[in-house]
Amino acid sequence: MAEETIQLQSLSLINIKNHLSTTLLLPIMTSMNDVFAGYASRQATLAANNSPFAQGIAWVEGNLVPIAEARIPLLDQGFLHSDLTYDVPAVWDGRFFRLDDHLSRLESSCQKLHLKLPLPREQVKQILVDMVAKSGIQDAFVELIVTRGLQGVRGARAKDLTNTLYLFVVPYLWVMESKEQHVGGSAIITRTVRRVPPGSMDPTVKNLQWGDLTRGLIEAADRGASYPFLTDGDGNLTEGSGYNIVLVKDGTLYTPDRGVLEGVTRKSVIDVAQANGIPVRVEVVPVSLAYCCDEIFMCTTAGGVMPITSLDGKPVNGGNVGPITKTIWDGYWAMHYDPAYSFAIDYRNAQGGASGRLAKL
Repeated sequence: MAEETIQLQSLSLINIKNHLSTTLLLPIMTSMNDVFAGYASRQATLAANNSPFAQGIAWVEGNLVPIAEARIPLLDQGFLHSDLTYDVPAVWDGRFFRLDDHLSRLESSCQKLHLKLPLPREQVKQILVDMVAKSGIQDAFVELIVTRGLQGVRGARAKDLTNTLYLFVVPYLWVMESKEQHVGGSAIITRTVRRVPPGSMDPTVKNLQWGDLTRGLIEAADRGASYPFLTDGDGNLTEGSGYNIVLVKDGTLYTPDRGVLEGVTRKSVIDVAQANGIPVRVEVVPVSLAYCCDEIFMCTTAGGVMPITSLDGKPVNGGNVGPITKTIWDGYWAMHYDPAYSFAIDYRNAQGGASGRLAKL
């Protein structure tokens, strides 16, 4: 990908609306304490919910079941050979965030793998909304999985096979927990494993071939850290185990353009940066920049913007969460209440008891 440089000067909210296709409600900035306090309150409410779907709900072969009862066929090619793709949108405080962006990426991934979403997009969208409403979960991790189905491509044409769709909704998951987000996490540049090259597995297709990412997590733990940053073998950063990497140097954001998933959360980070006049460079990022940058953060749907304050055992920004990271963090969570990026779910009269366990949608 050619070097992409984005730079907007400080803008009033009116000017932001003129420069961006969607708007950011920047005045609704909130602090880390506010975000996590609200989340804790909603979790307490969920804990008192007696619905059979309160801890998760799945859609399998057209049936709704509690997540603990969900089953997949052993002969499903997604299970046997990881012949699948998936995507993970989220619900925050009762609002679906960037669902259409996730559905678009899922459709793109399906096309690249010669898969087909088994149901029309709008029907899938409505099923997801109904599932979240029925569960009563206000903060949710939502996953859509499209597999090859029960027959593999050997001896068959991909277009002739019947693909399978699985959906599930569970309470929100955190790659980095709230206590750690306040102080920042510890990361390493991996030494024993490299990112699978794009020629072997297209990183823009969300997949479960996590061999390299799992090895990275093991190495990080062995070296006393939590988060691995993988390289491409040519001295450049790629991504981590389920998250994009962003470096801050002299007021500019740098994030790798190859060997990575084109993250929806990273897209949100870029939107926030644009709105705040922070330059963004999406390009080849050498590992050396990670050792001399001013700030580092990771980003993913399961956790949002996650500060890193230690790299290879050495402090980043004096071991403190940096000012630009804080700005991006605040803006990212504010976006969740912007109707340009999210929509509210109507939970009224949606929650069912045991009689709804196998409800057809």
